[in-house]
Amino acid sequence: MQILAMSGLPDDTLLDYALGLASGRRVLYVPTPGMEDPASTVSWYERLHGRAEMTHLHFFPYPPEDLRRLALSHDVIFVTGGNTANALAIWRTHGFDEVLREAWENGVLLTGWSAGAICWFEAAVTDSFGPQLEGMRDGLGFLPGSACPHYDGEELRRPRYAGLVRDGFPPGIAIDDDVAIRFEGTELAEVVTSRDGAGAYRVEADGEVPLDVRRLY
Repeated sequence: MQILAMSGLPDDTLLDYALGLASGRRVLYVPTPGMEDPASTVSWYERLHGRAEMTHLHFFPYPPEDLRRLALSHDVIFVTGGNTANALAIWRTHGFDEVLREAWENGVLLTGWSAGAICWFEAAVTDSFGPQLEGMRDGLGFLPGSACPHYDGEELRRPRYAGLVRDGFPPGIAIDDDVAIRFEGTELAEVVTSRDGAGAYRVEADGEVPLDVRRLY
């Protein structure tokens, strides 16, 4: 049972790390947060060519007949960035939230960046409702606490997350861009980065504490 949460769009180093965690190379690409942009889907087929065997899952105009069979037939479920709240609403409408949990419990690697990183937590800091950033408390809840991506990439992220947690929002983990945090079950196992100086932090009401980070090359 593994989840890999990546803050920004993964470069090749982080992408290869993610694929190396899986039991195989069958990737289910889920671009629900990104409005299922066809050009992006095509670009990911091109990017994963030779690295993995990719299938895409689009919910518009309607999802495939057997979501469960589709998800469980893959080794990796890869969720894009975009609007987290919208994606969660669509998934719950079609029961895909329950399918994702079953896939995770059956050893399918759950991963993604931005929205595809924070959706797995109980709570998250998100721009789903506007650039002012909001605390969202109805994530999938596979992982405890909260998460905030783009911690060093967007000026508002650090003060907004700190303020939310001081006001009673669930504490959690902040992730710089070019960083991935890996969970085994619900326990944090490793923080990795493809960029010098990037990291992740435990954020509590009384401040933040840097986590140990391994540099990938």
